[in-house]
Amino acid sequence: MSIDQWAISVMETLGVAGAALLVAIESLFPPIPSELILPLAGFTASQGSFDLVSVIVAATIGSVSGALALYYLGYGVGAERLAHFSDRVPLMSGADVHKAMAWFHRFGPIAVLIGRFIPIVRSLISIPAGVDRMRLWLFLLLTTIGSGIWNTIFVVLGYVLGENWVVVEDIASRYSRAVLVIAIIVVVAFIVWRAVRVVRRRRAAEQAGSATDEQV
Repeated sequence: MSIDQWAISVMETLGVAGAALLVAIESLFPPIPSELILPLAGFTASQGSFDLVSVIVAATIGSVSGALALYYLGYGVGAERLAHFSDRVPLMSGADVHKAMAWFHRFGPIAVLIGRFIPIVRSLISIPAGVDRMRLWLFLLLTTIGSGIWNTIFVVLGYVLGENWVVVEDIASRYSRAVLVIAIIVVVAFIVWRAVRVVRRRRAAEQAGSATDEQV
């Protein structure tokens, strides 16, 4: 059974609760794309299994539930523990974590809201929000607004297109792949930049050590 057939079966069996469950799972496991689940939910609604408004509300509840679980994961880890872990990872340091969290503390609300429209980031952005101890009411508000807009767009498109819902999934998949490629390029560039910095620091330390030995 394919993912789309399985998803339709879940929603037909559980109704709007099935849609909420699938979206919550998608929020926790990014490899399951909302670009597939949401249009399918709209298509299933168009078949009379449930009404359009109910599935949008259910999908948004699922999104917020998944995001909340990741928020508390970050909340439990905390900045200090994350920084300590980063010190043990090659090309990373605790200082980087503190800098990133300082940036998030300043721009966090915008990142949480806009992040809901970006594949992968849509799920992961909840973790630094928890690490930064973002006010829960603000996190829930921004997540509800961002996820609500995203869910509404895809559910409505799936509802309107009916059996042609795959058109939405195809276009969204291209968008997701493009964003993913950009993200990979950014990550690779960051790794290269960090590697260059590490090499330069080692050379500077060696040169300083040599200069000290010569003076002695």
